[in-house]
Amino acid sequence: MDTSVKNRMGKKERIEARIPGEMKDLISAAAKMEGRSLSDFVISSALSAARDVVRANAILELSKRDQALFAKTMITPPAPKDVLAEAAGHFTGRKNR
Repeated sequence: MDTSVKNRMGKKERIEARIPGEMKDLISAAAKMEGRSLSDFVISSALSAARDVVRANAILELSKRDQALFAKTMITPPAPKDVLAEAAGHFTGRKNR
């Protein structure tokens, strides 16, 4: 692993936010109910939300028509175009040298 990546992973970063008192009171009450510090509660909640957003955006959703087309193409793929077949031949030839 690159040293800069190791340093980045070990380094603590700071996030600050200004919120109305009512919001802070609500968040503090929720943290207290779970027996956690305000910081721990905010960090774990933000991290959970971030993971959900990343996961939701990583999933590809297809319409029924597109699902059927994708499945058909995977089961019976079209023959490669001449240019692709030629490129594959060059690659195989170079690889076997």
